[in-house]
Amino acid sequence: MTSGIHHITLITRNVQANVDFYVGFLGLRLVKRTGGYEDATQLHLLYGDTSANPGTLVTFLVWEDGSLGRVGYGQPSEVALAIAPEAIGFWLTRALQFNIATTGPAQEFGETVLRLKDPDGIIVKLVGTSALDAVDPWTSNGITTNDAVLRIRGATILTEQPQATCTFLEDYFGFKAGGQSDTITRMLSASGDCVDVRDATGFWSSAPGTGTIDHIAFRTPDIAHVEHIYERLINAGADATAMHDRKYFYSIYVREPGGTLFEMATDGPGMLIDEPLETLGTELFIPPHFAEETDNLKVMLPQFGLPGEERFIYRELPFIHRVYTPANPDGTTLVLLHGSDGNETTLLPLAANAAPHATLIGLRGRSNEEGIGRWFRRFGPLSFDQNDIRSEAAALAGFIEGAVEAYHLDIVRTIFLGYSNGANMLVATMLLHPGLIRSAVLLRAMNVLKETPEVDLSSSRILMVNGDHDLFGAQAPDLEALLRKAGADLTIQSVYAGHETGPHDIDAVSQWIKTNLPV
Repeated sequence: MTSGIHHITLITRNVQANVDFYVGFLGLRLVKRTGGYEDATQLHLLYGDTSANPGTLVTFLVWEDGSLGRVGYGQPSEVALAIAPEAIGFWLTRALQFNIATTGPAQEFGETVLRLKDPDGIIVKLVGTSALDAVDPWTSNGITTNDAVLRIRGATILTEQPQATCTFLEDYFGFKAGGQSDTITRMLSASGDCVDVRDATGFWSSAPGTGTIDHIAFRTPDIAHVEHIYERLINAGADATAMHDRKYFYSIYVREPGGTLFEMATDGPGMLIDEPLETLGTELFIPPHFAEETDNLKVMLPQFGLPGEERFIYRELPFIHRVYTPANPDGTTLVLLHGSDGNETTLLPLAANAAPHATLIGLRGRSNEEGIGRWFRRFGPLSFDQNDIRSEAAALAGFIEGAVEAYHLDIVRTIFLGYSNGANMLVATMLLHPGLIRSAVLLRAMNVLKETPEVDLSSSRILMVNGDHDLFGAQAPDLEALLRKAGADLTIQSVYAGHETGPHDIDAVSQWIKTNLPV
């Protein structure tokens, strides 16, 4: 029966921990990995049963190291997954084995419920129930068919308008009231899954971000029904979106009166249109409208390993960072410092094109001015906070020393590449902590220190790439003179560009690496 919940989408800030929990602990199958359809630099993972059936799909938007959200009214607060009633004991034991805290078992609407939290703190309920039929449960990692997660049981949403929320679910998605418990009204679909509507009057409002549930999607058999519901919503004054083609289904979005985001999604075409059942979820897909950027996007999206697979182990270091490991690494490492309004992924495509076999480590600056990420505070276009520069340079030096130890970097084959504000940070660090950086690439750089120490940079090889019509290009000669005076092995190259980067920079960096890096 085509009714009830199609999928539930959540937001995580740590893809590896997320995969380890939902695949490794809960035993779900990773059935699809894609770039986001609105933002392809955002990884989207979908978990489900063996055949990726609607009603079993728990999906995640990956905001790696993203800002935390806040659970409140106008948002779902819990996800419920169905298991067999007799499997509760198995999951209590398994939670102890995996060191996952639980509360319960407890009784809710006549069903036994075990509560736990995923790595982002989202509440996941395991519900022992006979109200739903399993479709095609996935068995792995020591979990048998009798104990496996069967499908989605439901979700809880928080609302300050419980009656309006319930009416909305009934009018447009076919749910009916199925029980009341304290401040919760249970709404049931014809197929038996549920949405628990909780009166959250007086609670605080929700805020989007990691550790929250983004939306609930409801099933519909075909596009015609979606269009019918869309027309009804628009005629009723609802702010529904037009039809979206998500490749695997067609859908519309709308917020119910209490503020929770709902989606209506077709059952087809389904997850098997571009992968066979046997290898489902093993290939990374980029949405068709981002096809031209596929190679760059695959470098920018976070990597992870399934349980039992090799994975990169991140360590706690002074800066948030992203590591990209190529298929055939050659022992070279590029450490990347973005420009203003960038992040740890911004320079990954440039570096991957310049050095295809290098391991890449992109760093995120810790300064933030009106939402723009930077490496240090500035007072104006050419006026900078000297104390902040020195403090962040010390932190960067600490990162380098820590990364050499934690990630076993060969400092002789490690190149530090910075663009604009990131290049300026590298210059400051080389002058304040000489000898730490042996090889550097500076794209559109200048000296931001008011007082420049006398240092010996004779052990450093540096490539400066200047734009021949860069508005800040007038600052480059002073930096060139400073680096030559310090004894650096300096190469200067001018490219046909302004302050932006482009293909000329990739060529310049590639040639310099081939010429200057030891074999």
